[in-house]
Amino acid sequence: MNLDLTQKTAIVCGSTQGIGRASAVELALMGANVTLMARNEAALQQTLSTLDVSKRQTHRYIVADFSNPENVKSAIDTYLATFPEVHILINNTGGPTGGPIIDATPEQFMKTFEMHLVNNQVLAQAVVPAMKKAGFGRIVNIISTSVKQPIVGLGVSNTIRWAVASWAKTLSLEIGKFGITVNNVLPGYTKTGRLDTVNKLRAEATGKTVDEVADQLQSEIPIGRFAEPEEVAAAVAFLCSPAAAAISGINIPVDGGKTGSL
Repeated sequence: MNLDLTQKTAIVCGSTQGIGRASAVELALMGANVTLMARNEAALQQTLSTLDVSKRQTHRYIVADFSNPENVKSAIDTYLATFPEVHILINNTGGPTGGPIIDATPEQFMKTFEMHLVNNQVLAQAVVPAMKKAGFGRIVNIISTSVKQPIVGLGVSNTIRWAVASWAKTLSLEIGKFGITVNNVLPGYTKTGRLDTVNKLRAEATGKTVDEVADQLQSEIPIGRFAEPEEVAAAVAFLCSPAAAAISGINIPVDGGKTGSL
């Protein structure tokens, strides 16, 4: 099975923490040149220093604010003007504040739509030409299991994540003939800062302790525990490999079996 990404270049968004960081680490271990993309330059530099270079990879970073699509476009255009070769794009950014969908403002929907779908579109339009030229491309979107089963209390996120999944499927139909695959990885409850925040909100809403909330959630997961970021990253990395060339347009949950749908 060919998992070698030597001489391939990957851009990984939201790569200074959690699943994004774990994905960047895994891709580097597979031999890829990794370009990190996030807004905190100090965190980018720190993460960059941890990436494997045993295959003489060259790692870089891009400072970009995903709350501002124009900034993202400017940042990626500037980067590509100097480093035009890109084979892999990992779309990943933080989720919105939780809460009932009926209480969400139109502005919350619009902002989340920009942070996720619009930024994905901006980045895909920027890098797909290089992928077409190379005859090899991998776009992986890190979304959520809410694509298959909406999560109570995350109304805005549920809505926009589903829109991203539809966008990805449509894109996969359009560019597959160029050797470019587009897939979605759907993390379930994973040990990240995002899960900590959600658990605190649930604790406040229910009057339970954070530990009680976490225990309840884990009891609902068939494997009996939360996933590690590295376990989600393994799915991301496999989809980026040459071995996954015939896998495109799909949603892969990494949730310990919790999602109720097939």
